[in-house]
Amino acid sequence: MSVDVPRARLPLPSDDLGRVIGHRMTGQEGIGALLTAFLTTMVDNTRSFTAADAPRLETVLLDLLATVFANRLDSMHCLPAESRRRTLTLRIRAFIQANLHDPQLTPRTIAAAHHISTSYLHLLFQHEEETVAAWIRSQRLERTLRALADPTMRAIPIHAIAARSGFPRAADFTRAFRRAYGVSPRDYRHQMAPPGP
Repeated sequence: MSVDVPRARLPLPSDDLGRVIGHRMTGQEGIGALLTAFLTTMVDNTRSFTAADAPRLETVLLDLLATVFANRLDSMHCLPAESRRRTLTLRIRAFIQANLHDPQLTPRTIAAAHHISTSYLHLLFQHEEETVAAWIRSQRLERTLRALADPTMRAIPIHAIAARSGFPRAADFTRAFRRAYGVSPRDYRHQMAPPGP
């Protein structure tokens, strides 16, 4: 995968950029994996983005590219604080998505995994639409919503689907689901079932 971006758009010294541009870099781990996932999502879902999304997508792309290069050059200090903040937030969101199944996923454990304080984690999410705890809950609920609508998962009990998404107590899950979607998980699954022959 390759990306074509004018050098002037990247907040790193041009001489430093010359040492990394055009060289292969891993897309399997760290920020490289995050950049790869972002680019793959953009390519695979081009129709779901509008022209109004372009400025924000461009900002994310530039932040990720600059961070990959700065990391390779050991020049993270050259990045603007705002770029570092946005990139860290993206890394945290990817970490949360990968660990939604863990009922012990909390702001404290997320902060520890990223070597930041819990208060700094909350500060990062002040710039987002939801608090970190609310975002974890909404992502878990969305995951269960998709699973309950998936015909290939109809044989899996609802409590097992909930547990796989980080809801170990069925009653807590049912309450949260009903509060979010206005219907019980069982009724939602029934509504989404294909009509019988």
